[in-house]
Amino acid sequence: MQFGIFSVGDVTTDPTTGRTPTEHERIKATVEVAKLAEEVGLDVVALGQHHNPPFVASSPTTTLAYIGAQTKKILLSTATTLITTTDPVRIAEDYGTLQHLVDGRMDLMLGRGNTGPVYPWFGKDIRDGIQLAVENYALLRRLWDEEVVNWEGRFRTPLHGFTTTPQPLDGVAPFVWHGSIRSPEIAEQAAYYGDGFFSNHIFWGPGHTQRMVELYRRRFAHYGHGTEQEAIVGLGGQVFMRKNSQDAVREFRPYFDNAPVYGGGPSLEEFTEQTPLTVGSPEQVIEKTLHFRDYVGDYQRQLFLMDHAGLPLKTVLEQVEMLGTEVVPVLRREFAALRADGVPDAPTHAARVAAKGGSDEPKEGTPAVDKWTGTRAEEDNASAAGRL
Repeated sequence: MQFGIFSVGDVTTDPTTGRTPTEHERIKATVEVAKLAEEVGLDVVALGQHHNPPFVASSPTTTLAYIGAQTKKILLSTATTLITTTDPVRIAEDYGTLQHLVDGRMDLMLGRGNTGPVYPWFGKDIRDGIQLAVENYALLRRLWDEEVVNWEGRFRTPLHGFTTTPQPLDGVAPFVWHGSIRSPEIAEQAAYYGDGFFSNHIFWGPGHTQRMVELYRRRFAHYGHGTEQEAIVGLGGQVFMRKNSQDAVREFRPYFDNAPVYGGGPSLEEFTEQTPLTVGSPEQVIEKTLHFRDYVGDYQRQLFLMDHAGLPLKTVLEQVEMLGTEVVPVLRREFAALRADGVPDAPTHAARVAAKGGSDEPKEGTPAVDKWTGTRAEEDNASAAGRL
């Protein structure tokens, strides 16, 4: 099982000091946090993509490449790459280049993005969000799986005899997770292709996350990729820790109360009771995180949001060190002991290259990939979107 951290790159005023970090400071802090994550033994660092203030995560591939040059083991990922407003040709090229630069030590998470004003900035309409996700990913899949692509769709100019450069490292495309907070359509898309599904698991209670993951698992099996137990699942989460739980609550409360995504809503106590947010001791974080398995089953990746809401860099680094030295070693041991037989490991480039030595034929009952290609040859985009 993989453990790591993810960041949305928010630039938020520290409510205890009134100081707002500069964009330069925030970007540099992201790199420092990622480097420490590797030092303390975490497996993954993932960066979001936002194009609107107050975020600085507009170019995740640039930042990830910089982090990759200063690390050796940690897997680089995203949270999330916008498949709706980013041209799939650019995604194929940018992440394909990153894959080569870090010798396959990367994957990516794709999602729709729900910030309405961003869509027209890139010539898109949020009302087309689902159709854009369907068509753009179908094209991205072909760009990585086929050397020469002829393609025509609804949302971008056609491609004739197009070859993506660079081609995927070792002939194996980066592994794709489809991430969502509340969209069953994205779970369906992940299941259709046999990709991973990452449930954001931050703002919603266990019941919602359970239903989303169960839907994905059922549809993964329906499309012939394996059993429900073999589906690839990831979860998000939020924690704030101190040795003493009362100290953790007291220190984190002003950040919770003033954060744009929390302020004015449920109290800190209500939020920690009803969602995966854990504010307390490392032991409490361990206990609550282990409980996730009770309602989603065995899963492959657990990421935590830790550098948000205006928390100063010093505090974030302390949190990451506690996570890596006091929490994750226990979680690794306990999850491994609970894990059922036959549950696959989290995908890595090396494992997927090794698996490529087997048959490339789809499993019986698996739809041909080009059923959702976005081309007119098999099924048009409207029909493909209708499956959702």
